[in-house]
Amino acid sequence: MMEEEKELTLEELQDVIANKNIARLVEIFNEYEEIDIAEVASKLEKIEDLIFIFRVVKSEYTAELFANLPNDIQEDLVTAMSNSDVIKLVEASYSDDMADFLEEMPANLVAKVLANASAETRNDINILLNYKDHTAGSIMTTEFISLNSNLTVEEAMAIIREKGRDAETVYTIFCRDNKRNFEGTVDLDDLIFANPGTKLKEILNTDYVSVNVNDDQEEVAQMFKRYDLNAMAVLNNDQKLVGLITIDDVVDVIDEEVNEDISIQSGVVPLKDSYLGTGVFKIALKYIPWIIVLLVLGTFSSMVLSRFEEAFQAVPVLAAFIPVLMDTGGNAGSQTSTVVVRAIALDEINKGDGKKAIWKEFISSIIVGTIISIFSFCWFLFEMGTGIVKISSGANMYEVSGLVSLTLWFTIVLAKLIGCCLPLFAKKLHKDPALMASPFVTTFVDVCSLLIYFFICMFVFRMI
Repeated sequence: MMEEEKELTLEELQDVIANKNIARLVEIFNEYEEIDIAEVASKLEKIEDLIFIFRVVKSEYTAELFANLPNDIQEDLVTAMSNSDVIKLVEASYSDDMADFLEEMPANLVAKVLANASAETRNDINILLNYKDHTAGSIMTTEFISLNSNLTVEEAMAIIREKGRDAETVYTIFCRDNKRNFEGTVDLDDLIFANPGTKLKEILNTDYVSVNVNDDQEEVAQMFKRYDLNAMAVLNNDQKLVGLITIDDVVDVIDEEVNEDISIQSGVVPLKDSYLGTGVFKIALKYIPWIIVLLVLGTFSSMVLSRFEEAFQAVPVLAAFIPVLMDTGGNAGSQTSTVVVRAIALDEINKGDGKKAIWKEFISSIIVGTIISIFSFCWFLFEMGTGIVKISSGANMYEVSGLVSLTLWFTIVLAKLIGCCLPLFAKKLHKDPALMASPFVTTFVDVCSLLIYFFICMFVFRMI
């Protein structure tokens, strides 16, 4: 029988800190992952308790703990730390983690951290902070092993033993020439099994994959997936090696992009911090912009309805089917936009595939529209025949049912084309395709479905 895995509790951590039980505190860092400790430590009521942990536990552990704490607690912690504590924290942290922290912090904290960092660390952090958000340069690390390709395997192994513990990864070694031009990679297992006197250039993998510092981070994540990489070189415009992206950075990117897409698709400005860690007023501000945009767009539906007000007076039963038309059109458009946005996110739709996607959705929309229209014609007859929907005197239920069903066919076809084209259009403009997802598509389709409805009424059935 397997032993049940223990979980660190807040009570245990508080007890260890209260009793200054340093030995047990060190054991905790050996027993649990830093991310699990961070989850519990973030619940400590006094910032002094957190500072105690950072002072007595080795900085190689607490640096990872700091990276996993919520932003507001990171800010409080650095504010309360002495300069010597800040020095230990900064020097033990990876520069990309520290840069991510500083991006969200006020200027006084940024100044405090940079003032206590060594010249080399400060330079690395400044390099990362100067790259645009959501680019390869903003997520790369500068702690990696870069070797001259003229070195022998024996010389390379000696350097790895000396510097490897401070590097982000040692499984992939990046090689350059005397002018820092990137030449290729060497895997650690190739070094282990190679002859000690062999030069790195002789076992170099020149069929490498790299990215530019300005490449979008989402494209970087797709490249990691496509080529099954653990690490990737980041080059500047002169093809010089300036940084490294590892798989853990990419996992963070994927998590960030997924959360962002879910928020945008739901009509919410993405939250930077956790939900519970974000203030009520800030959350409200995230909701308001999209609601205002959709409200303004929704007024076009009101304009269409008011323009055709006479139609309701002539044939009142027409008004009963408006919610069905708008909901069905919105649902059909949202289905397609979700599928297309997902395909774009997974890089299944590449440059030049837009016409194929539109054609595929057009054929699909005709099939869906035909089946739904036939079903709806029968269903609407049933509703009016049984009195569920009351039909006004002088109106023919077959004509009304046919009118609504025909409108549904056009609405579904148009909605699916809109749901496909809008994300593709956003991608072409280098915008997030998720911007054109559910709320926006639904509102746009609502207006179109009403126009189609009344157009058919006026020019086909002559009911107005």
